[in-house]
Amino acid sequence: MKPTRAIFGFHAVLARLRADAASVTEIYLDEGRKDARARDLVLAAEKAGVSLMRVPTKRLDGFYGGGRHQGVVAMAFDKPARESLDDLLDSVKEAPLLLVLDGVTDPHNLGACLRVADAAGAHAVIAPKDRAAGISAAVSKVASGAAESVPYYMVTNLARMLDELKERDIWIVGADERAEKTLYESELPAAIAWVLGAESEGMRRLTRERCDLLVRIPMLGSVESLNVSVASGVCLFESRRRRAVA
Repeated sequence: MKPTRAIFGFHAVLARLRADAASVTEIYLDEGRKDARARDLVLAAEKAGVSLMRVPTKRLDGFYGGGRHQGVVAMAFDKPARESLDDLLDSVKEAPLLLVLDGVTDPHNLGACLRVADAAGAHAVIAPKDRAAGISAAVSKVASGAAESVPYYMVTNLARMLDELKERDIWIVGADERAEKTLYESELPAAIAWVLGAESEGMRRLTRERCDLLVRIPMLGSVESLNVSVASGVCLFESRRRRAVA
């Protein structure tokens, strides 16, 4: 039997239903939820032919010890491996826009980064296997459906992967607070892989050395740094803005 995991929150459950309804085995919905979101979920489950059960709130709380499930939990098969990163890049019809996360191990930060990547139209998010959070229920909840839509690749050797991206003429651009030029002063290529490290430690040395360009986000207030998901959004949307202007 295939392993299953829990997905919780309306956004995440609906996103999985739309993306791969066959992988959802059953849905548990708080019997007290009678609102529009609950009705939409019931209709989506019926349309997809997925079993939906109304249960007491305490049963849902049992999945996460009182975690914030919003009144819905789904059990689903682990998704099969996506197409390879090479295959994905071969199929992209525009200059690739990628997000590389080096050392982001907090599930909430990863979920937020996936959500930003989805909003900015990034083609994939890449992270090293040894220093990254995997896709979990907590990640899916924070990502609000983006964990189901944005390809997420965990690679064995990040430095080697960055070298392979360079061979495809994709520039490796790192966000680093020590960079001489700001994001807005720098010339950015169309095909780009944005590299960001964890807020406290930043990029590892080997990752930093692979960057073709380092830029910093200008900080005008009293705080010294941004959360990695916020910084990712600033960088990805700046790339999108420049494409629109071009």
